[in-house]
Amino acid sequence: MKKRILVTGGTGFIGQSLCQKLIAEGHILTVLSRQPAPDVQSVCGRVEAVNDLEKLRDHEGFHAVINLAGEGIADKRWSESRKQELRDSRIALTNQLVDVIRSWQTLPPVLVSGSAVGFYGDQGSRRVTEDTPPNDEFTHRLCSDWEQAALRLEPDGVRVCLSRTGVVAGPGGGFLQRMLPPFKLGLGGRLGSGEQYMPWVHRDDVVAALIWMMDNEGARGAYNVVSPNPVTNRQFTKCLAGVLGRPAIFPVPAPVLKVALGEMSRLLLTGQMAIPERLEAEGFEFRFPDLSPALADAVGY
Repeated sequence: MKKRILVTGGTGFIGQSLCQKLIAEGHILTVLSRQPAPDVQSVCGRVEAVNDLEKLRDHEGFHAVINLAGEGIADKRWSESRKQELRDSRIALTNQLVDVIRSWQTLPPVLVSGSAVGFYGDQGSRRVTEDTPPNDEFTHRLCSDWEQAALRLEPDGVRVCLSRTGVVAGPGGGFLQRMLPPFKLGLGGRLGSGEQYMPWVHRDDVVAALIWMMDNEGARGAYNVVSPNPVTNRQFTKCLAGVLGRPAIFPVPAPVLKVALGEMSRLLLTGQMAIPERLEAEGFEFRFPDLSPALADAVGY
């Protein structure tokens, strides 16, 4: 069935690919973005671009909403003002989105809303499922409040799914773009001890999981959108170097990262051995379950 879908964050690394996939499936998209309409259409495809959520107040409604809006978590050092920007771009916007949705003539059957495995905070080497109790730190509070904002629609009869996404690898962007230059020069290496887990996932699988949540009427609640085969940072960097045919012999000591990045260094020095327990139990199949083929595809090797 052709659906009218509202996507926030459609110009982001995941959103661009999602929009192109949804258009290819025949759906009609409206994308919320602060960018000019021609710029939105150049990366997302044939979509209606809206630059202000309030313009959708009292709308007739959409068949689905996919909410991916949010400032990049690692784009800038975490000052107190930056932390507030991260919260506003996720929580404040999602609260506004819920209020606007409630004004529509017809409520959407489903809202798929972004989150991240940062919900769990640092979990060391413990196996992390959707039921794992979180460690209370900034990323947990950020993700938890973001999820709670989306879940406000549940009492209205809207099915809400939460995508707790891992570190996303894919061509042409994302965190790999920052890692590739030193690794291509043979100057890459593990971060800190390298024993912290990196819950990675290929962008194609994130896009497929978001669409699966939208289409699967039995799906609701939180899903870990991560590969079923998590690796440590040491394993990840060794695999990336191997894909590129380069050594990985230049580790970055933890104290250097802490001085350079402050509290944000926890994104790199801690992690979660997260697994997609619910997705797999409910029949979702990954295109890239293993790291080496996923990285080869992401870097074009």
